[in-house]
Amino acid sequence: MQAWKAPSLPSVPAGASGPSEVSIFDTAAQAIIDLGPKHGTARMYVCGITPYDATHMGHANTYVTFDLLNRVWRDNGLDVRYVQNITDVDDPLLERADATGEDWRSLAEREIQLFRDDMEALNVIPPDRYQGAVESIGLVNDLIEELQQRGAIYAVDDPEYPDLYFRVGRDADFGEVGHLVEAEALKLSAERGGDPDRPGKEQPLDCLVWRRARPGEPSWDSPFGAGRPGWHIECTAIALEFLGTEFDVQGGGSDLIFPHHEMCAAGARVATEKPFARSYVHAGMVGLDGEKMSKSLGNLVLVSKLREDGVDPMAIRLALLANNYRTDWSWTDELLASAQHRLAGWRQAVGQDAGLPAQEMIGQLRAALNNDLDAPTALAAVDAWVGASAAADGTDSDAPHQVAEAVDALLGIRL
Repeated sequence: MQAWKAPSLPSVPAGASGPSEVSIFDTAAQAIIDLGPKHGTARMYVCGITPYDATHMGHANTYVTFDLLNRVWRDNGLDVRYVQNITDVDDPLLERADATGEDWRSLAEREIQLFRDDMEALNVIPPDRYQGAVESIGLVNDLIEELQQRGAIYAVDDPEYPDLYFRVGRDADFGEVGHLVEAEALKLSAERGGDPDRPGKEQPLDCLVWRRARPGEPSWDSPFGAGRPGWHIECTAIALEFLGTEFDVQGGGSDLIFPHHEMCAAGARVATEKPFARSYVHAGMVGLDGEKMSKSLGNLVLVSKLREDGVDPMAIRLALLANNYRTDWSWTDELLASAQHRLAGWRQAVGQDAGLPAQEMIGQLRAALNNDLDAPTALAAVDAWVGASAAADGTDSDAPHQVAEAVDALLGIRL
């Protein structure tokens, strides 16, 4: 599947100390780790959207977060292999299509294109591989067969719909991503697409890998009968195919820690007998004026709607970057107004004929981002340069251009 147009990335001269290495908070380790790699290719998988509604600020926060990591890796001299999926067939999509009377394929195509447009507007580097669930049916079937051979798949005891499930107990390390007690795991499973109370399952947390065809639902032929893939195994199959085992980062919003990322890792470990990802990185949740932002509550702030209202996408991106990526926070009108004011000040500063020397500020910018993607500190470094340059007679005619290039390359803010 086609992603979106890649932005042009300015080249920022290396600092005096040479390339750095990213440190980042690993959810599985519950600690900040030296991420690596030190050279060569960095590999990252970020879970994509289920395309049944437009891109909201929670989505934008997640993809801008991992865009920062992509940019920092590149600035550190690494190649980046980035894979993202699209869950273009799943219950939420089918339910929305049924409720609106729209063909599910048309709904998915429209929302995927809107997502592409939003990501391009936000200056997000596209994935190298943008892979849909529908085009990955064969990969999923191959993985299920591998897991069957290892005794990790069973048909649920249901004479009408004997769906296939993954035995999570086959993974000795199950639970290492989320570190949850059983009661909390069961609660989150029920809230986030699981079915712990389904009769006929061997264990409540066992997860669906192949849903047998139901009347009126799309289905595909497979060695297990007609049906469609479960959510978790879709991402596992795509990541293993295009990144292999032990890739550097599996990323997404913090609501994916359990069950999604836990199940992805478990299935991969059983199938390959190797670690799935070396680290698990998660962006925080975004609310609206102090309340949870969600489709079910109908209080979404949509990137496309703000763009339609004439809001500069770079102000939206700056508003996102003003918050620590792994904390929960709320979108407010004041946050956007502050970002718009900041953007205007930065643009005025880089539009001057000269400014104060920029090398120290660019070094501070790099150091902040390499330190657990500390975007708020990075923004403060730019603010300080802008303020100091406004208060003094700048003599460096190259500085405004250097700042504009660095801000674009490292923060993704086009000035």
